[in-house]
Amino acid sequence: MPMEGAEIAALIKAGIPDAEVEMTDLAGDGDHWSARVVAPSFAGMPRVRQHQAVYAALGGRMGGVLHALQLTTAVPK
Repeated sequence: MPMEGAEIAALIKAGIPDAEVEMTDLAGDGDHWSARVVAPSFAGMPRVRQHQAVYAALGGRMGGVLHALQLTTAVPK
């Protein structure tokens, strides 16, 4: 069963409380998502570390119930 976008966003926000998360259903099937995560706490962090923080917030769901996530991270301007 695929994860809902709101559930993915809630997990990310729980793990990265200062994050703003924008979810997009890429295929219209509720199974292929794009997440744009913007967080002040990403400041000074390399992009790889930012992505690792998001994956950690997802608690090991990547590759399981969440198998397709296009991820973009950024620091607020």
